[in-house]
Amino acid sequence: MANLKGKTIVITGASRGIGREIALKCAQDGANIAILAKSVDAHPKLPGTIHTVAKEVEAAGGKALAIQLDVRDDEAVKDAMKKTAETFGGIDAVINNAGAIKLMGAASLPLKRFDLMTQINSRAVLSTFQAALPWLKKSDHGHIISLSPPINLDPKWFAHYAPYTITKYGMSMLTMGLAQEVKRHGISVNSLWPQTVISTAAVEFEGGGKATLNKGRTPAIMADAAYEILTTENCELTGEFLIDEALLRARGVTDFEQYRYNPDNNEPLMTDLFVTE
Repeated sequence: MANLKGKTIVITGASRGIGREIALKCAQDGANIAILAKSVDAHPKLPGTIHTVAKEVEAAGGKALAIQLDVRDDEAVKDAMKKTAETFGGIDAVINNAGAIKLMGAASLPLKRFDLMTQINSRAVLSTFQAALPWLKKSDHGHIISLSPPINLDPKWFAHYAPYTITKYGMSMLTMGLAQEVKRHGISVNSLWPQTVISTAAVEFEGGGKATLNKGRTPAIMADAAYEILTTENCELTGEFLIDEALLRARGVTDFEQYRYNPDNNEPLMTDLFVTE
């Protein structure tokens, strides 16, 4: 498939960071983008809302639908999918980008925080899948992408923050299962994860600080990788745990310096969680 013109893509957590970047990348083709996120008012430390991204999508050449959504609310998820399909005539892709993180050990993590991560990470994938499935079945180009890692059972990923790891691996296991379940409908399901830390305001806000930002890449690399998945014909690529850099290299990209957050920083980039260096 040449491009995404006229295709309808639903993105959760799309008010900033990677979700926003994917929205703008797809909008350049003339795609319809449903921008789903909790952010309708500006956050004091995190820029961007569903409405600011909607304006950017339209300026980039796409059509936008901004919907305030808490992915923990199943009825709201159903309503968002229905409204998207009614507005644009269907749904062709769902990108599960919304996420919650707290890197704490099992002994100290508040259970409420574990519930939050479970609901926003793994459970929301199942919720969006069920809500969007009737329209994905009708699409001639159905795709689901979850931003979740390859399943790496090295104990080091469990030693210090097992609860978070469990919720992210839950997303990846759903990728594996859903890919098998819906392949007969021509729907491809994949996970996408970054090779390096992605430098966003959220990373800085969560405690990484400027030092971490300088060792990362911009969200553009994840957007370019997601675009490669979305423009791959149905089920030619499915059930895979894809790493942004490896996928782009396989598709002919050779210049990765373009993605460096700080071009003046020559330090080695920081490998992301769950990725073997």
